[in-house]
Amino acid sequence: MDGNVVHALCKYLDMDTDSVFREESPLDMTFISEIEDLLRKNSEMFYEKRVPQKTPDIKDGTSIIEQIKEEDKMLSYPYESIRPFLNLLVEAAEDENVVSIKMTLYRLAKQSKIIEALCEAAENGKEVVVLVELRARFDEENNIEWSRRLEDAGCHVVYGIDGLKVHSKLCLITRKDGDQIQYITQIGTGNYNEKTARLYTDLSLITADQEIGEEALKVFQAILLGKTVNETEHLLVAPKCLQKPVLGLIDREIQMAKEGKAAYIGIKINSLTDKRIIDKLVEASKAGVKIDMVVRGICCLRSGVLGETEHIHIRSIVGRYLEHSRIYIFGIEDRDQIYI
Repeated sequence: MDGNVVHALCKYLDMDTDSVFREESPLDMTFISEIEDLLRKNSEMFYEKRVPQKTPDIKDGTSIIEQIKEEDKMLSYPYESIRPFLNLLVEAAEDENVVSIKMTLYRLAKQSKIIEALCEAAENGKEVVVLVELRARFDEENNIEWSRRLEDAGCHVVYGIDGLKVHSKLCLITRKDGDQIQYITQIGTGNYNEKTARLYTDLSLITADQEIGEEALKVFQAILLGKTVNETEHLLVAPKCLQKPVLGLIDREIQMAKEGKAAYIGIKINSLTDKRIIDKLVEASKAGVKIDMVVRGICCLRSGVLGETEHIHIRSIVGRYLEHSRIYIFGIEDRDQIYI
């Protein structure tokens, strides 16, 4: 660490440089929150407080499930609160028509309301199937503890798929409405974590679309067998049903550009390293497809190279919130397909 930084820290923390020890091994950074508390009086070091707002799309005092059946709901964290999704899980846990809740868990909060709702659902006699990814970086111990609690409550806990990390954020609520089977599916870009929902930009789509629900069910059935889905119609599911459809959608825009029609691709992702997709984006740029990209981290594609990537514009947003949402747009507004 730079000497000036060390001196600044000592000044803020009111201590001598004699109290500074240099350590070569990686530090346990959990102490940062204590420093944060010590520095609260230095208001210039902190962002102005912002509180996630209540979404106007979901009304209080009315069944959330019934509202979702009327129309899809989209939450945008951290600008909107995760509370409606938590309320949905609580409602599902208590709804006598709900027969099962299936969910993938990757990174959970230390005091998780989601775990409480799932445990309540299992204790109320619902079938609760939870995939807990034990290889979630930095959260392995936390996830093991939550797994034990879920199992104790009667949930069926699955621990990933051999050779793969399950990174999906998927929740499927199955209801019986008379003789009909009904699905409420939540698909998100963010972890089921109340804390990061206040710090990361993420999207959460909740839908009663029957076909999406049926496809989500196939994903969970494959996971329970330790497999992955080989074919999908509505969802893009790695490792077998993501890259190829994306390449096909880029090809469609290339064809549009070659026919002299307006063509567009918009992408927001954490990083871009996949060579086949990079090569296809270069091909699209050469064909005249307009491409806008927001890539937060690693990006192995250079934009603005004459004759190669001149129609590609890439930016990185690093600010108050961690840009975590993944968005893919293929086509101009009147014919676009949008995925998260």
